[in-house]
Amino acid sequence: MQIFGIKDMATVEGLLLQPVRSAATDLQQCRRQTPAKRLSPLRLVLLAIFVGIAAAACSQPASDSISVVATPPPGSDYSGAAFEFQPIAADIYLAVETGNLGAWCNAVVVVNERDVLLVESHVSPAAAWALLRELKAITDKPVRYVVNTHFHFDHLHGNEIYGDDVEIIGHEFTRQMVLSGDSNRGPTIDYFSSFLPRRIESLMAEIEAGEEPAGSGDIRHELAVLQNTKLAMDSVVPTPPNLTLTDRMTLYRGGREIQLMFLGRGHTAGDVVVYLPDERVLVTGDLLTAGLPWMGDAYPWEWADTLERLKRLEFDVMLPAHGRAIHDFERIDRWQAYLRDFWMITAEMHEQGIPAEEAAPQVDLRAHASAYPRLTEVGAELIEVQRVYELLDGGQ
Repeated sequence: MQIFGIKDMATVEGLLLQPVRSAATDLQQCRRQTPAKRLSPLRLVLLAIFVGIAAAACSQPASDSISVVATPPPGSDYSGAAFEFQPIAADIYLAVETGNLGAWCNAVVVVNERDVLLVESHVSPAAAWALLRELKAITDKPVRYVVNTHFHFDHLHGNEIYGDDVEIIGHEFTRQMVLSGDSNRGPTIDYFSSFLPRRIESLMAEIEAGEEPAGSGDIRHELAVLQNTKLAMDSVVPTPPNLTLTDRMTLYRGGREIQLMFLGRGHTAGDVVVYLPDERVLVTGDLLTAGLPWMGDAYPWEWADTLERLKRLEFDVMLPAHGRAIHDFERIDRWQAYLRDFWMITAEMHEQGIPAEEAAPQVDLRAHASAYPRLTEVGAELIEVQRVYELLDGGQ
């Protein structure tokens, strides 16, 4: 998980309107199709009722185009673009947040013949709403599918924005975790969401002390975005996938084949990858990211094995949930090596009876610094060391 840069924001003014068909058109159509003979009063009444129903139905937003919730969700005030849509292949885009609105993960947009599939719904309804709003610049086709790659809050807490006509797909484990409330509690959301109030308090203190750089609005801007993000996250009603898989699922949308696969436990117990074999595109979620993925709910040793199965697929590009598109396939090998070393080093300390609190500062992974430059000092995240200890003690 990563929190990206931040840009200017203000209040959104207005919504994009859906095209509607004129009721007069329906009336004219009915007149053309009505026999030219005198109608009884009863038939005239029935015809008027029929025309009224047809006109009312056609005055609703078109069902074959993207609809945006009429009332913006809390925390959706922003200016500029919230996402940059990076073309990957024909009608496939990586939506990377710009920092104008807190989304906290990428989305993948797959524009099919008649509909759209999205991967991830972001950290809040506000972020999901912003993506739908800006998606109109690419297509007016309706979103019919949303894939949650796993249960973490920054990947599916925008699910509630989608109506009953949208299939939200995820692993059965992901659905159960959301239903049990575990997307909204536990080590992962506690660790990352606790950043917000601390950072907000720090920025407010800097402003009150007059410590912001002269002529710079960066601090005030960051503060506004983070306050907006917190408001959005506080409004979430966790919504689970309504369509699940345990192994694999294939969608055929027009001429496109979309494979959803569970290759084994890794980042969580229910990671789903999305594979487009004809386009040779693989969406990895958090199984592989631009930096060091979070391991607070992970299965590090199994994760390396899961990646070995992932490498058997034929693809030219990987689209992670955090960071830019990946073309360097050796990154998989480097992450596997890190996972195995982390597991073995931590397992040895566990065997020696060293408490996790004492073990974490001693974990030395600097041998991987060439792949992960931030590894300049000895030490590992306590939560991640505790996770390995939990697994070694028989936990799940």
